[in-house]
Amino acid sequence: MELGRVNQLKVKRIVEQGAYLQATEGETVRLPSQEVVTSLRPGDTLSVFVYLDSDDLPVATLKKPLIQLGEFAQLRVADTNQVGAFLDWGLPKQLFLPFAEQPQRVETGQQVMVCVYLDNSGRLAASARLERHLSAEPADYRVGESVNLLIWRRTELGYLTIINHRHAGMLHQQELFKPVRPGLTLPGYIKQVREDDGKIDVMLDKPGYGRVEPLAEQLLDYLKLRGGQCPLNDKSSPDEIKAIFGVSKKAFKMAVGNLLKQGVILVDEQGIRLR
Repeated sequence: MELGRVNQLKVKRIVEQGAYLQATEGETVRLPSQEVVTSLRPGDTLSVFVYLDSDDLPVATLKKPLIQLGEFAQLRVADTNQVGAFLDWGLPKQLFLPFAEQPQRVETGQQVMVCVYLDNSGRLAASARLERHLSAEPADYRVGESVNLLIWRRTELGYLTIINHRHAGMLHQQELFKPVRPGLTLPGYIKQVREDDGKIDVMLDKPGYGRVEPLAEQLLDYLKLRGGQCPLNDKSSPDEIKAIFGVSKKAFKMAVGNLLKQGVILVDEQGIRLR
């Protein structure tokens, strides 16, 4: 059994107080009675999240939290008091964010980016000091590798992101062809891992020709829905292309070239049209 994570546990017995799930040899964890369905039987395997209740005892729940141990997410501040803040993470017991883990004091209703960790007493807690919880191991990503991105915060260069809940990465302004905001999770790709300092650049489009085929299909669909006409061509501005297709001019030209080779479109001063 892993505290702060989703576990696959077998039902050992069912009593009035709920169901007891086999955690480790000789140990069980309780699933509260309000989450026990009538069809549940001993021997069944359940996917449950395990955390500590108000008495600091392990308890299981079928509810899936918005964040697990070692993960990063943006959560809403539900309440504050003299020792810290409490975050809504999708469970009845709110997640504690101590003052010591707040670079700036947070207020009720505020959205805050945090990581979940185990404090010195073994309790699950949140930290807004994200740099402390990013991996110190060198990145082993390949150029073009598909990754999960969490938009962290805006900078002068673009947006700082968190890659696969492990490393920080930079999404540069020139790679932004769709709206993003802090707290948003979306797929992305590794653009480069710098040899000199190990910093990582990421992108939202597939690198090279990996993005051409999906974009070509998108362009064809656009033409079919609009009578076979598109007002864009090679002379269109990057902003015009971005407004319609949400991609760079370079990617757009590659997709148009692909369709021209297939002989399915024509391009002239008026734009693009189906053959």
